[in-house]
Amino acid sequence: MDTEVDRELLEKIADLVGKPVGAFNIRKDCGCDGRQSTEHIEITGKTDGKSGIDIRVKPGTVGETCHIPVIITKPGIEEMVYNDFYIGENSNVDIVAGCGIHNCGDQTSRHDGVHTFYVGKNSHVHYTEKHYGEGDGKGGRIMNPQTIVYLEEGASIQMDTMQIRGIDCTKRYTKIVCGKDAEAVITERLLTHGEQTAESDMEIVLDGENSRGRVISRSVAQDASQQLFRPLVVGNAHCFGHVQCDSIIMGTAKIRSVPEIAANHVDAQLIHEAAIGKIAGDQLLKLQTLGLTEEEAEDCILKGFLA
Repeated sequence: MDTEVDRELLEKIADLVGKPVGAFNIRKDCGCDGRQSTEHIEITGKTDGKSGIDIRVKPGTVGETCHIPVIITKPGIEEMVYNDFYIGENSNVDIVAGCGIHNCGDQTSRHDGVHTFYVGKNSHVHYTEKHYGEGDGKGGRIMNPQTIVYLEEGASIQMDTMQIRGIDCTKRYTKIVCGKDAEAVITERLLTHGEQTAESDMEIVLDGENSRGRVISRSVAQDASQQLFRPLVVGNAHCFGHVQCDSIIMGTAKIRSVPEIAANHVDAQLIHEAAIGKIAGDQLLKLQTLGLTEEEAEDCILKGFLA
């Protein structure tokens, strides 16, 4: 957190101002820029030759937050990072991730990350991840996040992921496997503009009795950008699953939404829905009558939709 660029990126992707409170690991330009463990959350570097960290949360840990943001401030950096999370039983913690790229050069900057969660019985994880890109260089800003989660009996995860803007290309993959009485909720919000492309594959596998899963996807495609969504919920037991995809399309953008549900058990109850459309003219008109310009009204609607 040495420069103004560092500070601005960390605030945008992780709401960090100054040194984080509690456990944290800040990764900058392929290296560790700061790390701190606590009594209940231990962060250590990988020992298997891979780049990344292990985060271990002791059983019974409640009310603590762990920040693990990544920032890239130089062109030409391309990295693959593996982070593993071991959440002890009867815990309730917040994990704040996110990646920001500042690229003012001609070479591509790229961050690929694999986050794997092992969530113990009756534990809850709230996982937040924001992606953002900036810089006036011609080099690309690329992010390819993968998140894999295994929920034991009675465990749950709430995933809130957001691509704010500035990412030229992204391929996102999320898979959650739910045990008995486990619950997974994925809320994805994504914005593309210019000629950016985004693909998102999400899968919730409901293996356990009374497991529950929900995917909520909201996106805005502006200019000539392209988006592709493939959410899937698989029911292998007595379970409930719901997929909802809503998108706003603008300019000459293209969006494909391919929601899928697959039932392999007679008591699997699964629902999916998808909608793509433009901003309604009456919404713009109403805001303009309140004194907003067309551009301001449009921006207000988009912010509310992605909020």
